[in-house]
Amino acid sequence: MADPVKPIRSTPIERLAALIETLRGENGCPWDKKQTPDTMAVYLIEEVYELVEAIISKNADAVCEEAGDVLFQLLFVVNLFRESGDFGLEDVIEKNIAKMTRRHPHVFGDASADTPEKVSQNWEKIKRLERGGAGRHSVLGSIPRNLPALLKAAMVSERAAKTGFDWDDLSGVMDKAMEEWMEFSKEVNTAEGAAGSDKAALEFGDIMFTMVNVARFARIHPEIALIRSIQKFEKRFNYLEERAKESGRNLDSLSVQEMHVLWDEAKVEFG
Repeated sequence: MADPVKPIRSTPIERLAALIETLRGENGCPWDKKQTPDTMAVYLIEEVYELVEAIISKNADAVCEEAGDVLFQLLFVVNLFRESGDFGLEDVIEKNIAKMTRRHPHVFGDASADTPEKVSQNWEKIKRLERGGAGRHSVLGSIPRNLPALLKAAMVSERAAKTGFDWDDLSGVMDKAMEEWMEFSKEVNTAEGAAGSDKAALEFGDIMFTMVNVARFARIHPEIALIRSIQKFEKRFNYLEERAKESGRNLDSLSVQEMHVLWDEAKVEFG
């Protein structure tokens, strides 16, 4: 039988940390005792995406639950490093407090920043100073390599734009998007540029990257926007499946015209 969670810890965070220690303890769970930072990193990523989806869905109960799962995974990772003698939860918190204080000199110091844009500019300058000066590190160097492509594109374009390497306005980047679309159309409509070719794929990638910049100028996060569109499509498609099921048929037995009728109904139902 597992040891009970230590009752002397009073705060919820302390109780959760104690629960993790119990799971990892001598009489704990075989699965939890087997985990490493590498294995937990995968689960943490999965839980973060579930939290993001809950936030976008505006489901407060789901957000509460998924936030708890993320916190559990994060504290689990910290506990693994504490076990190896590297650092503990207190170290994580104190280091973050120091960094956040240092990066908000307009709040905790004498600096001035009266707009979100100015705050962002100061933040990047402070980060460069922390890393030893602007000349020693690439602006893009700290972006994680294994981010999903759309999210990484957003981060790359935002970092590059902060150096001044950017379009003048939204219309300029939209013109560029149209130019990229024309180049892609030309490529896929030539004999040598048949769909699936490397060059066609590259041109399509250029469209997507430029559209990420369009989203940035429009103050839309492309990852969030795409998730919302996927959720909307899923609701409408599920409606098609349910209506087909109600009529005693499979979705693939419906004609294209019947599907379009149901799709229009789904658009009215779900927007």
